[in-house]
Amino acid sequence: MQSTLDHSEGLHVAIIMDGNGRWATARGRPRSAGHQAGIESVRRVVEAAPKLGIATLTLFAFSSDNWRRPRAEVAVIMRLMRHYLRTEVARLVDNGIRLTLIGRRDRLPDGLADSIGDAERATGKGRRLHLRIAVDYSSREAILRAAAAMRAGSLPSRRAFGRLLNGETEPEAPDVDLLIRSGGEKRLSDFLLWECAYAELYFTDRMWPDFTADDLAAAVSEFRHRDRRFGAVRSKPAPASEPVLAPPIGSAA
Repeated sequence: MQSTLDHSEGLHVAIIMDGNGRWATARGRPRSAGHQAGIESVRRVVEAAPKLGIATLTLFAFSSDNWRRPRAEVAVIMRLMRHYLRTEVARLVDNGIRLTLIGRRDRLPDGLADSIGDAERATGKGRRLHLRIAVDYSSREAILRAAAAMRAGSLPSRRAFGRLLNGETEPEAPDVDLLIRSGGEKRLSDFLLWECAYAELYFTDRMWPDFTADDLAAAVSEFRHRDRRFGAVRSKPAPASEPVLAPPIGSAA
């Protein structure tokens, strides 16, 4: 096991795990096979993340929009979630990984919210990696709920508002440093809009079931070579041979 990682010193990487269904369809298999294969990719990236300097890893597992998918497919996803919680908690505890889920819990199948709470309590002392899984999650809905929870006439700090976003009693997760999306699509799909205000974006055509630890390492390596200025300017000009990258999306040049 790697040494304990202080979350204040590590990266927050968020991943939109896209392409499970298309991966399965291309192989003449049911979409459920893609979701099953995607669990193995989750294991790979969770194991690799701390070694790459990642302290917080947020995975988009099921959006609020995904309820519109065929009922049978939704049932498979929820069954796989139960299976993951049942089989992976001991491994997470052994490896110092803390698990929390963000998103709504009131619409989940009977007993699943209780299983989530049990897993969160069992892994609560993990300090090597904070694994956050977004389930029945909509960033716009989270922002609306946080705004509704504000006291009339008050203007909270960004930190306080961040805590309201997910209804967490603990300090909010740090801003996302790097957002990865697999599967070839290039959009945010209502995922962590507030937290990704200055995130670097990385898109890959690799379908999620084929995503490996090497793919994660490649994304982190590219991130570390980007010039993040957060609206400021360089203190000295870049060498002529070094390309000057555009500022993060959402910032002024």
